Amino acid sequence: MSYWDWGYYKPKPRIKAKGGIKSQSKRGAFGESWWAKRWIATLESFNIGARLTRGRSYARSGQVLSIDISKGEIKSKVQGSRSTPYSITIKVKTLSDADWRKLAAALSTQAIFAAKLLSGEMPQEIEQAFKDAGLSLFPEKRGDLQTDCSCPDYSNPCKHIAAVYYLLGEEFDRDPFLIFKLRGVTREEFTKLLGATGAAKAKVEAEESAPALPPEPLQADAANFWSGGKLPDDFFGEVRLPPVSAALPKRLGAFPFWRGSERFLDEIEPVYENASPRGLDVFLGESESKRKPEPEPHLARARRNWRRPEVA
Repeated sequence: MSYWDWGYYKPKPRIKAKGGIKSQSKRGAFGESWWAKRWIATLESFNIGARLTRGRSYARSGQVLSIDISKGEIKSKVQGSRSTPYSITIKVKTLSDADWRKLAAALSTQAIFAAKLLSGEMPQEIEQAFKDAGLSLFPEKRGDLQTDCSCPDYSNPCKHIAAVYYLLGEEFDRDPFLIFKLRGVTREEFTKLLGATGAAKAKVEAEESAPALPPEPLQADAANFWSGGKLPDDFFGEVRLPPVSAALPKRLGAFPFWRGSERFLDEIEPVYENASPRGLDVFLGESESKRKPEPEPHLARARRNWRRPEVA
């Protein structure tokens, strides 16, 4: 009988990991979408008490070193109190190919499902669609999940497994198709089942079969051709500061399994905010000392002072 059985074991402090995966959630709940919260609720239904709190701490402090997701299985490394990271395995019961075909046939009758899924959103009604097909999107019972950790903790799931669960919940926010992958089908495979691949191919074939427009003939006047002709007055369009700062990074969303100490968007957005007015000054040919912080004067000044460039 070990010290564990008598409750004499005193946990050792964990070794601080370097370059680990850090939660994007500084406080409060993990995951923002309903499907991420449903995944977390599955873990919390196991009633493992204080290990959930420690798991959240591990997830936020970057103790999880790696997470690899494949069909029906998750492999992870978590740094604990020992020098060698613990090995984590989480197995999720997958659905059969026949089950996925049956589900795709049911979903293809309603365009809203395909439209939302292909735009990166998990429609909440999809859970009912799974149930109507006699299936479940999320693991329903403990037997649908098998978890294992190489740590000496007798509890299963332990805090190391809990940390991986929480980080997966945040990752599901970014890519809901990871839930499908854990249940046995990738995004590409499910898209093909929905018939989206065939529809896209038909569209391409239709565009290729469309008659091509005749090429525009060259100008007969060589001097006018080489000078470029007169530019339209609205050649540059409306010159103004962008209404949304860092729009492209925001469209990209969060990076998978972020390892930085600060959120990427929180750090990059001020760079865009500072660069935009400077770029406008360069376009207008003004020095930074003359720049006004308000965007509207820039607009008015651009419309007033802009001159079409001379054509040589």
